[in-house]
Amino acid sequence: MDLTEIRNYCMKKSGSTEDFPFDFDVLAIRVSGKIYLLTDIKTAPLKINLKCDPDNALYLREQYKDKIMPGHHMNKKHWNTVIIDGSIPENEIYKMIDESYSLVYKGLNRKQQEKINSDNNMETI
Repeated sequence: MDLTEIRNYCMKKSGSTEDFPFDFDVLAIRVSGKIYLLTDIKTAPLKINLKCDPDNALYLREQYKDKIMPGHHMNKKHWNTVIIDGSIPENEIYKMIDESYSLVYKGLNRKQQEKINSDNNMETI
């Protein structure tokens, strides 16, 4: 799994956009302007920051010691940094991305959610 696969997966999610908010190295992937994935594209191995339910964050950190840790430069309770080096199964990484997107989406107001849903429906027609 590499950055291209992760970006492609994220960009298929309704309302996803990407930008470089700080410099040309730090990529943010957002839904309705809110970050759900953050990564330094020049770091090896690749590390991604993902939002996570606090209880699940603790579980994942215990399950994947030294590969998932409290979010670097993020709220340590709600964000994890995940090292992408092949040691975590891809389906687990995709689940973590899904959870991050879902948590951020649920935090949007109704109008933002409706816009994302209506834009998505229009694309499928």
